[in-house]
Amino acid sequence: MPDYRAPGVFIEEAPVARAIAAVPRSTCLFLGPVRADPAAPRGALPLLDSAGAFAALHGGDAGPASGGSVKAHLLAHAVRAYFAEGGERLYVLPVTAAEGGAPQLADYARALATAAVPDEVGVLAAPGASAWCSDIGGLHRLLADAADEARARRFAVLDAPPDATPAQAAALADALDAGRAALYYPWVASAGADGVRRLLPPSGFVCGLYARVERERGLHRAPAERLHTAAGLAYPLDRAQQEVLNPRRVNCIRQFPGRGILVHGARTLSSSPEWKYVSLRRFVDQIELSVATGLPWVAFEPNGPALWQRVRSAVGDFLHAQWRAGALQGAKPDQAMFVRCDAATMTQQDLDEGRLVCLAGVALVKPGEFTRLRWSWRTA
Repeated sequence: MPDYRAPGVFIEEAPVARAIAAVPRSTCLFLGPVRADPAAPRGALPLLDSAGAFAALHGGDAGPASGGSVKAHLLAHAVRAYFAEGGERLYVLPVTAAEGGAPQLADYARALATAAVPDEVGVLAAPGASAWCSDIGGLHRLLADAADEARARRFAVLDAPPDATPAQAAALADALDAGRAALYYPWVASAGADGVRRLLPPSGFVCGLYARVERERGLHRAPAERLHTAAGLAYPLDRAQQEVLNPRRVNCIRQFPGRGILVHGARTLSSSPEWKYVSLRRFVDQIELSVATGLPWVAFEPNGPALWQRVRSAVGDFLHAQWRAGALQGAKPDQAMFVRCDAATMTQQDLDEGRLVCLAGVALVKPGEFTRLRWSWRTA
């Protein structure tokens, strides 16, 4: 404290913890064939904010895609479904078949390897690919690996083939163990701008639902709600079939009387109980990205108690906001989280090498997937 010797008003500048904001994770990247368009921009992928923006760049959702062998322009229809279900920000990565016809696994791999995927992309999908790709399992692995790439923290939304049976969908899920991917089944019927009823890959609808749930309810909420634009299903599932598919990590889309068509599953393809649910994996990724993005100012600050206090305050305030939003368990903040950043979290070697170590923990809220109601009656 300064030594004040005469009366007066004194101003002291004190460092404050800069607020950490939640990083949105609903921006989506679709991969697939588009119409040849010489006017299409090269270099950075353009951000699309509507189906009209996609149509202006690549053509509308009627007619065949490039190559001529794809009967319906499924990617364009998926783009329309994405925005209709609540999506707002979309990138489209064109995929061209090296040998003509419909693109295959190697074509999708080449497109991902040569493109600079924007950092803001949080969700990946290849709508329609399961209708023409000969190696569906390989395509699923490619997307899951791209989502799981170091520091990317993205999530892959996968489709089963349009004519897949429940057993075939389950086999696809069994073949892939991935914490940042989820499989949806079956395909969804929808009427396009021309009024024609078509079967479309579920990933377009589901990615839009992801964006809607994140915006309206928070990323910690399970993306399992009604599809507003669905008009039917390729394979009407019943409860008995879902009781088989759900434990095998297939997210079923079902029609319920009076409720419409719902995404009625929210499981990842991970065999680890820790990462069973889509909402948990994506929410934890958001926390980690938000903290990493919100603390760049730490890099060249003196690594001492004053800085540690500012880091604790910044991270603690961010996690406290998540608790107030209902994303964390606990009746009190100290039951929901802890943040440590002090001499006990760092060794002398850490300090000598310029490393600041912050240890944090959160108590996550899991979806109420199975709700049991116990009733009792008393007779006279």
